[in-house]
Amino acid sequence: MTFVLYGRNPIREALRAGRRPVHRVWATRGAAAEPWLRDVEVLEARPEDIAARAGSDAHQGLCAETDPYPYVGAPELLDRRDPLLVALDELQDPQNLGAICRTAECVGADGVVIPERRSADVTPAVCKASAGAVEHLAIARVRNLADFLGDAKEAGSWCYGAAAEGGAPYLEPDYRGSCVLVIGAEGRGLRPRVAAACDQLVALPLRGHVQSLNASAAAAALLYGILQRRESA
Repeated sequence: MTFVLYGRNPIREALRAGRRPVHRVWATRGAAAEPWLRDVEVLEARPEDIAARAGSDAHQGLCAETDPYPYVGAPELLDRRDPLLVALDELQDPQNLGAICRTAECVGADGVVIPERRSADVTPAVCKASAGAVEHLAIARVRNLADFLGDAKEAGSWCYGAAAEGGAPYLEPDYRGSCVLVIGAEGRGLRPRVAAACDQLVALPLRGHVQSLNASAAAAALLYGILQRRESA
């Protein structure tokens, strides 16, 4: 089974990370001149042929055939020293998943956890939305997210759920040690059982007329708040 990446950043980061082999790269004549492709065998192709292979017009003149995305096991993430993890509760928008993975990688998170069902998984569109960050990020799929949070707490993690309202101020916890940030689905937020599995709910201040942020914007604000607290502690 193969996987077709498209776009400059996803392909470049797949080559840099080396976690999965890149078997073939197709590029337009202009895109093939990218300096980072200097040592890569590239097959010249027309834009319409690349779009057909990629299944998208957002290919930027490049696509590549790779192995499927290499998920990791959830226990591997929990075995890390004082990990910072992001758990996503049935997030279904590939753009949101990609954006959250990009932020998670930028703040140095140890991994992302997603459910096996009713959730976006790592597709070529997610790779594109993450600007290739998924190639450097450990992502695990679990059968039941609430059960994973229970396992995380048994392993010594504190689990913080993002709440639209009713949560503690997001900078109140110190977030030291092993920490899991749980982000709910678009519109619905955290499911009751997942929220109940968290040690504490936290909320961002909303001072404007619009009383909500989308999942990726909320995750970005929370993750940088957590990073600030962990570093200051």
